[in-house]
Amino acid sequence: MIDELDSQIINELSKDAGLSYSEIARALNQNESTIRKRVIAMKEKGVIKKFSCVLDHLKVGYNTVAIVGLDVDPSLLLDVAQRLADMSATKYVATSTGDHMLMAEVWAKDGRELAQILSKMGAIVGVKKLCPAILLEKIKE
Repeated sequence: MIDELDSQIINELSKDAGLSYSEIARALNQNESTIRKRVIAMKEKGVIKKFSCVLDHLKVGYNTVAIVGLDVDPSLLLDVAQRLADMSATKYVATSTGDHMLMAEVWAKDGRELAQILSKMGAIVGVKKLCPAILLEKIKE
């Protein structure tokens, strides 16, 4: 369980994972050593799993982003999920409830490349149906 200070630290890191301990300490009016100890403890407990960067897909050459819902053979769910996760075009893969068993975010250079990626996804053994939705604009990341 996390307390209020841990929550504030997480909030700061969520805005910018590159912040130094001293920058977070200044923002939260805390000692740098307190922030360092808290972050290390949250990493050790698995509260913070990793630090990452968020790319602007357009600035790195990917003009088409799609969320793809997949219906799959239930007995092959985890195999299909792993095959999707192994594809370089997928940026995340998750099991889900609701309309589709799996959801994946796919980045492509253009519509033609997206069609090729979807074709590869559809050819994975166990995939029954693909339901892609092209994103027009991300409002919150």
